Amino acid sequence: MIYKMLFTVLLTIYGLTINAQTAEDSVKQTIKTMFAAMKSANAKQLLTTFADSAILQTIARDKQGNVKIINEAVAEFADFVGKQTPGMADERITMGTVLVDGDLASVWTPYQFYFDGKFRHCGANSFQLVRINKEWKIQYLVDTRRRDCN
Repeated sequence: MIYKMLFTVLLTIYGLTINAQTAEDSVKQTIKTMFAAMKSANAKQLLTTFADSAILQTIARDKQGNVKIINEAVAEFADFVGKQTPGMADERITMGTVLVDGDLASVWTPYQFYFDGKFRHCGANSFQLVRINKEWKIQYLVDTRRRDCN
């Protein structure tokens, strides 16, 4: 009888350990979900990954080489994504550094962007996520874009 109880307790602990997800894993999953939604042209799913007050920005250069910051509303981004054919917008990321402190997370993801199967640009994304109601949401996303990726 004692062996059965011990076996049951160990099995329960083992099962909980397998299903446990770290904060870092949850943060990564939110980002992966955003890119999966983008690739599948699912605007509704994409919107679920962002906080209500999220900010999107791109750092780019104008024709004279001056740095400029481009702001985009999350709703506009989702609208663009929703109008694509699934598979059309394919951003391939490398999950870089993930830092978590309580309800704040920061993630760096170098990427290459392909549109309709053709390479368009590369750069890096910098994400700031906030845990709201036990779910990680993207609060701030800023990226760089360039064609020379070496």
